[in-house]
Amino acid sequence: MNLRDLGYLVALADLRHFGKAAEACFVSQPTLSTQLRKLEEELGVPLVERAPRKVMLTPVGIDMVQRARRILADVEAMKASARRSRDPAAGSLRLGVFPTLGPYLLPHVVPQLRQRFPQLELLLIEEKSDVLLQRLHEGKLDAALLALPVHDEQLHSQCLFEEPFLLAAPSSHPLTRRKSLSMADLSDQTLLLLEDGHCLRDQALDVCRLAGAQEKSGFRATSLETLRQMVAAGAGVTLLPALAVSEPMVQPASIRTVAFKAPAPSRKIALVYRKTSPMETFLDQVADAIRAQAGLLLKGTPD
Repeated sequence: MNLRDLGYLVALADLRHFGKAAEACFVSQPTLSTQLRKLEEELGVPLVERAPRKVMLTPVGIDMVQRARRILADVEAMKASARRSRDPAAGSLRLGVFPTLGPYLLPHVVPQLRQRFPQLELLLIEEKSDVLLQRLHEGKLDAALLALPVHDEQLHSQCLFEEPFLLAAPSSHPLTRRKSLSMADLSDQTLLLLEDGHCLRDQALDVCRLAGAQEKSGFRATSLETLRQMVAAGAGVTLLPALAVSEPMVQPASIRTVAFKAPAPSRKIALVYRKTSPMETFLDQVADAIRAQAGLLLKGTPD
C-alpha cells in the first residue's frame, strides 16, 4: 500500500469513472485499475463494485476512502509545514499586540503585510503585555508588538517607532488654548489612567512622576476608549498615544488634544521575538514593513 494508490482510490470515489479518475491522476486507465485491484488484494476485501456503466464503492470501500482522505490530508499538511519552514512568508505568523496599540496600528499595517507577503497567514492575538511575554516564552507566539524596555535576555527587540503622547482634555480646559505644552504644565494636573496591567498605565505614571502630576484617585479605566469618553464627559484629562488620535479615529467634539514641545513624552514600540527563533530573517522583514507604515502614520499625527 502506498500514497499513490490511496490517491487513485480517492479520485475514483470523487469521479465515479475509471477513465476520468485515471486522467485526473495522469496515468492510464489500465494502470489505475491494476493498482486498485492490488490494493483490494492487499486488504483482502473488495473496495469497488464494478458495473458496466456505473462505479460504486462497497461499504468497506467508503470507509477506506474516508481514511485515505485523512491520510493524504495529513501528508499534505506535513509537506506544507516543511515548505513553511523553508519559506516563512508562505506560512503563518502568530503575532501578539497589546490593547492600547492594536486598534490604532493594525488596521493600517495588516493590509501592507498582506500586500508584501501575499501567501502569509497572519494570526493576531491581542493581550496585555505580560501575557504576550509569557506566550512568547511558551512558543505560543512567534513575535509580539511591545513597548520598550523589555528586560529579557532570551528575547530580541527590533525597535520600530517612537510614538509621542498628547494631552487629551475637555475643550473648556485652560490647557487646550495653548498651541503646545511643556512637561512642567502638567505639574498641577490630575490624570485619568488605566487599570493595573496595562503598559500605557506604567508609561503615563512615568510621565506623572517626571512632571509632578498626580493620578486621579478612585478611578481606573479598563480601556483607552473608556479614558477617551471620560475626558469627553468632562471627568478630567489624560494622555493619549498619537496613533489613537490620528485619522481615521474620530474624536468626540468635546475633546481637544495638545502636543508637547520637544522632548515630548513618548513610548517606543518594538517587534519582540525569541533570539532562538528560526524565523529571525523573516521577522526582520516584517519589522521593516511595520516600521515603514508606522512612520507614514506618525507623520500625519498632531505635533
